[in-house]
Amino acid sequence: MSDIAIRAENLSKRYRLGQREPYKTLRDVMTDAFTAPFRRWRKQNFPISQSAFGNPKSEYIWALKDVSFEVKQGEVVGVIGGNGAGKSTLLKVLSRTAEPTEGYAEIYGRVGSLLEVGTGFSPELTGRENIYLNAAILGMKRREIDRKFDEIVAFAEIEKFLDTPVKHYSSGMYIRLAFAVAAHLEPEILLVDEVLAVGDAAFQKKCLGKMGGVAKEGRTVLFVSHNMLAIRGLTKRCLLLNEGRIECEGDVAMVVERYLAQGAGGTLNEVDASKMDRPEGLGTIFKITRVHLYTSDGQARIMTGAPLIVEMDMEIEQQVEDVVYGYAVFSLDGIRLFQCHNVNEGPPYPHLVPGRYRVRAVVDHLPLPPGSYRLGIGARCRNKGLDWIEDLMLFDVEELRILESPWFRVADGLVRLPSRWEAPVLLP
Repeated sequence: MSDIAIRAENLSKRYRLGQREPYKTLRDVMTDAFTAPFRRWRKQNFPISQSAFGNPKSEYIWALKDVSFEVKQGEVVGVIGGNGAGKSTLLKVLSRTAEPTEGYAEIYGRVGSLLEVGTGFSPELTGRENIYLNAAILGMKRREIDRKFDEIVAFAEIEKFLDTPVKHYSSGMYIRLAFAVAAHLEPEILLVDEVLAVGDAAFQKKCLGKMGGVAKEGRTVLFVSHNMLAIRGLTKRCLLLNEGRIECEGDVAMVVERYLAQGAGGTLNEVDASKMDRPEGLGTIFKITRVHLYTSDGQARIMTGAPLIVEMDMEIEQQVEDVVYGYAVFSLDGIRLFQCHNVNEGPPYPHLVPGRYRVRAVVDHLPLPPGSYRLGIGARCRNKGLDWIEDLMLFDVEELRILESPWFRVADGLVRLPSRWEAPVLLP
């Protein structure tokens, strides 16, 4: 017996730009079924660009093109890529909500999809009624819904509002209820599309824990997300999509590093800042041209508590005096976590003549817990702005050492400070 859960062969999906799908009646569906053999023959013998049946000037876009891969039973595979790479289209084709233009996919097992949470909710119905309605749409039996009802309500944390029409729910309550229903499916194969982006931070962490439980149960999961920490934590193998094609696949760490390197416009955690947008008037006589983050041993992976080096290249066109340069680290929601500059930590207020310079700042113990962060960097001269790029780059921080314990996990926070603990002393 084969251990393959999903097999895709040359899977492709084409869309025609600017066109709407017409409403189809039962007669249209029956006509399409009878003419399908002719349409397949026409497609093979008359390519679209030369076909007499279509407008040769029409614009088409391939959301997927020649995608082939296999997923084994019980395997959790991540799918990453930029916006428009084809990730959501791939899951729609696999869940049979969209028909492939070319190629085929074989799926062995019952499929559950978490593609758009809340699909099928009626605003006039109560939360209780919508649980039964939405769960039925997602493929759950009435007996299965009855058995999981209390668990769904507890997960969504809406007990007080269960018999209130959902049109009176806040957006957060609506999303929590929708995810709670979808997350309690028990399919053999689960297709998940960016569901961890829903709700507030606490609920996102709860969703991540639920997805981790699904992965540990031995079910096959295809997981699409822009959250690289979630991808690294839940999956061991990953697919990188780019313009509808698989650019690379393999070990999750390797694929994620390649994806992040693309976003940085160079090597991992290195940015060419010379042509990035600045506020008007900045970056003229003093311009930051390149920024590189790396560890003391030259590696690009940044770890909590480990050394970090921030390297900055600058081009100066005329003499500047009393220069202050530095960087700031922000959370993803824009909170400034800390900033460092040369006034207190290095040679203060240097006088610089025209030329090209390189300067480094060394953090002996990075105080950031694991997560994703944004880096801003800039320079001033006698209260005058020289250069400043607030949203320069996105970088990830990983855990240096994971404590293996079933009853303890390292608590997160805005920062993590190093401290030395001494052995306990018995008091008299």
